[in-house]
Amino acid sequence: MPSYKLIYFPITALAEPIRFLFSYAGIEFVDERFDRKDWKKIKPTTPFGKVPVLEVDGKKIDQSAAISRYLAKQCDLAGKNDWESLEIDSTVDTIHDLRASIAAFHYESNEQAKQEKIKAAKVTVPYYLERLDAQVKKNGGYFIGGALTWADLTFVGLLEYLNLMMKEDIIEKYENLKQLQKKVEEVPAIKNWIQKRPASVLR
Repeated sequence: MPSYKLIYFPITALAEPIRFLFSYAGIEFVDERFDRKDWKKIKPTTPFGKVPVLEVDGKKIDQSAAISRYLAKQCDLAGKNDWESLEIDSTVDTIHDLRASIAAFHYESNEQAKQEKIKAAKVTVPYYLERLDAQVKKNGGYFIGGALTWADLTFVGLLEYLNLMMKEDIIEKYENLKQLQKKVEEVPAIKNWIQKRPASVLR
């Protein structure tokens, strides 16, 4: 069994879907959360100046969706066939598009540009959520194939981060997404992880 170390800021955000997958698969991993003030020092040691980084037997790799896909294949959450795998990939990319539209204003420091981006997000965020909600309804309570996949874990894993950036519960009006969140968080291994994980250090 390879040894795994996940390196990230002391928050949920992009690392949380990966932590969900490790927990679900029952794979032991070192959950390394560095202090923000050390980021300058850590950044040059990463492949492309970004985290999360996964170390597998000392080999470093980045890109959160690629890492999640790799782990999902190991615990049968990557689709029953090539078409389902494609549907999962497409949904995960859409979830990251949603994240990008929220992050665009959250990380904008120019006040005028921020207001413009907030205005844009007020249109794009409901647009994405309505369609994602309908997708869950159509697929028996999950995003793809009526069963749990890493697309579900990605969405629910990122939710705290999305809500934090948007300063609201973004799925409040979306019944199917709310049910999905409940289902994922009730999976025993994930429930156990959520109960024992360290609290996010936001500043």
